[in-house]
Amino acid sequence: MTSPELNKKAYEILRDIEVKLSDYIDSSEISKINANAGKRFVKVSDVTLEMIKKAIEVSEKSFGYFDITIGALTINAKRLGKIDEIKAKELVNFKNILIKEDSVMLKEENMAIDPGGIGKGFAIEKAYEKLNTKRGFISIGGDMKIWGHKRTIAIKDPRNGKSLAQMVNFKDVSISTSGNYLRKHIVTPEEDVLQVTVAHEDAGFADAFSTTIFAMPEKMRRKFIEDNPDVGILILYKDGSIYMNKKFMELFEILIFRTNKTKEKKHD
Repeated sequence: MTSPELNKKAYEILRDIEVKLSDYIDSSEISKINANAGKRFVKVSDVTLEMIKKAIEVSEKSFGYFDITIGALTINAKRLGKIDEIKAKELVNFKNILIKEDSVMLKEENMAIDPGGIGKGFAIEKAYEKLNTKRGFISIGGDMKIWGHKRTIAIKDPRNGKSLAQMVNFKDVSISTSGNYLRKHIVTPEEDVLQVTVAHEDAGFADAFSTTIFAMPEKMRRKFIEDNPDVGILILYKDGSIYMNKKFMELFEILIFRTNKTKEKKHD
């Protein structure tokens, strides 16, 4: 299959996933689940069910700081104005996602699923699986996956728009970068973290974990890093200091920082 044909196939796969998962499309399966919150189960495709189950797994690993039912706040309160923000925050609880075979229901009325924190990475991972090629590269916004070859990639420095770091992957890898200058939907305490980049084998997990780590308070962030040594993590703080764990370094054979103003910040 030629490159143009592969690009077309990848687009069609990604578009099919978007039609199922986008909360901006009224006919999507996610929108149907949201519209029937507190009312009834909605039958969904394997793709939608897999995304929801993966999101629940991330929620459990992140002590609930990642939660796709944040849609009560981001969609129903902030975007649609259906409920106030106080009520919306009370409805955010991934444990109230009910799954019965191939059907999903949100337990409380006005709950909503917002796939924004995992959707792009999940779509990239599914496209990678369905393309089934020996080598390739897919990038959507702050998320990407490289397989079957080595590639020079860069992490942007949001302070000046230049390159913070350049790397060459050691093996197949997925990378996701989060910061509120990129993803306005992330609800986070006012802290000194400017940007989080996660490297992981699975693009869906990379996407969700980068969102999670960015949104966590520092104490829980340290706990998550300790509990998940398989997740490569690079954190840029507002003072220019950088934290990078062992797993992140292991995934790249070359890693060059393009600034001499950064210093290592250790998590004790």
